[in-house]
Amino acid sequence: MEAWVLLGSFFVLILIGTPVAYAMGIAALIGAWWIEIPLDAVMIAIANGVNKFSLLAIPFFVLAGAIMAEGGMARRLVAFANVLVGFIRGGLSLVNILASTFFGAISGSSMADTASVGTVLIPEMEKKGYPRDFATAVTVSGSVQAILIPPSHNAVIYSLAAGGTVSIAALFIAGVLPGLLLGATLAVLCLWTAKKKNYPKGEVIPMKQALKICADALWGLMTMVIILGGILSGVFTPTESASIAVLWAFFVTMFVYRDYKWAETPKLVHRTVKTLSIVMILIAFAASFGYIMTLMQIPLQITTALTTLSDNRYVILALINLLLLALGTLMDMAPLILILTPILLPVIKSIGVDPVHFGMIMMVNLGIGLITPPVGGVLFVGAAVAKLPMEQVVKALLPFFGALLLVLIAVTYIPALSLWLPGLLL
Repeated sequence: MEAWVLLGSFFVLILIGTPVAYAMGIAALIGAWWIEIPLDAVMIAIANGVNKFSLLAIPFFVLAGAIMAEGGMARRLVAFANVLVGFIRGGLSLVNILASTFFGAISGSSMADTASVGTVLIPEMEKKGYPRDFATAVTVSGSVQAILIPPSHNAVIYSLAAGGTVSIAALFIAGVLPGLLLGATLAVLCLWTAKKKNYPKGEVIPMKQALKICADALWGLMTMVIILGGILSGVFTPTESASIAVLWAFFVTMFVYRDYKWAETPKLVHRTVKTLSIVMILIAFAASFGYIMTLMQIPLQITTALTTLSDNRYVILALINLLLLALGTLMDMAPLILILTPILLPVIKSIGVDPVHFGMIMMVNLGIGLITPPVGGVLFVGAAVAKLPMEQVVKALLPFFGALLLVLIAVTYIPALSLWLPGLLL
């Protein structure tokens, strides 16, 4: 009965249009009242939820990504990717995916990736003879890489939702191979489609111009080296590397590229703070919601229920995937990570699945949710950038969903994809 009160009040609040963060906070208060826990305990849990040093990594990474996104970085990464693969048949679709790989390794945000890369490449692909809906589908699906490739904001949120027991550095490194596999799978699909539909080849960039483009992009690409190199060498923690990335992004944007006006900086910071305030409120209220769930022993009950259904880890992982895919279409990624991690972590530990590996499984699942209707935030951004009806974009996305599901199966049932690099480097 206790679980029904907590979860039922949460879903009722969602159905009547209450924002997810406030729905979790109010449901936690209702749950605390029902089990006769002092409301002061809920307030303490809310405060403790955001009183963590590692949380500073999120605002720094978001700010670094915002500076790079608005400072001309996306355009230069597109040009760099064009040098590498633009001359192949269907090359602009590969440029799109590769640019998302590079930009995702800087911004850590699928929405920023779709908006920045899509603004440059969707019109360009249409101009060169690609259908606009295909160009949008490539952009939207390619941006899912940003969730896996470090520095992923959602990996930080997962670590916090796991109670800090999962290393952020391990999650960052674990995302490299799954992210590259996702990009490679989408590239193969694009090459096959380009050959089947005879999409155009690009032109080979002259050597002198190519070297200039590469040199120009190198400044931004150094951000990846700073973030990963600092963490792997032990010089920086993930939080410290995020703050260094902000300083580097600011230096490159304002003093090297000089495409961004100083007068626009306060507006950029204001937009970043506005985004972060929503994230921090969500994390704070999710902490109280998780606290009440733990007191009600909801994670234990769900673990018992799932392990009663089957003792086969592969079957349980398949059931969890189906659950995550279904919920990912109905709710945004961050609240789902915060709600589901405390519930599912005991389940996966009981069947011998590494929490870092499970983090990657969750990221791929919920990443697919970001581009799936009816609540796919990245899908909405892509459709808005392309100025296309969402239904048309979804139809074009169908083959890409197949590719993403293949990646999900590989990441779920081949643990080495997630665990080999962290074991080697950390």
